[in-house]
Amino acid sequence: MAQAETQPPDSDPHLADELKNEAADWLVGLALRCDDRGYVERWCLRIGNGLPPGHPLLGLSALCVGHLSRRFGVVSDEARALVEELAARCERDPSDVDGNALSGLEDVHSYAPRRP
Repeated sequence: MAQAETQPPDSDPHLADELKNEAADWLVGLALRCDDRGYVERWCLRIGNGLPPGHPLLGLSALCVGHLSRRFGVVSDEARALVEELAARCERDPSDVDGNALSGLEDVHSYAPRRP
C-alpha cells in the first residue's frame, strides 16, 4: 500500500498564507467578541512572545490588546508591557514588527491608561 506523502504547512506557501490569515481572523474575532479578557490576553501574549521577528502576527497581537482596552477599559500589566515592547520594536525596525503594534499602543494609552 502506498503511503500518502505529507508535507509541513510551511512547505506550501499558499497554505501557510491561508493559515496566517485564518489565525489573524481568529485572534481579531476573539478580541472583538470574546467576553473573557484574560483568555484573549493570554493568546495575545503567547503569540506576541512566541513568534520569530518579522512574523505578521506580532503587530496584530498588540493591535488585539488595543481592541481589548477599547472594550474593557483595562489590560493586564503583562499585556501592556507586550504592546509597549512590540511598538518600540516597530519604531526601531518596521520589518520586525508591523505598524499594527503602534495602533495597539495608541488604543492602550487612550482607553486603558495607567492608574496611579
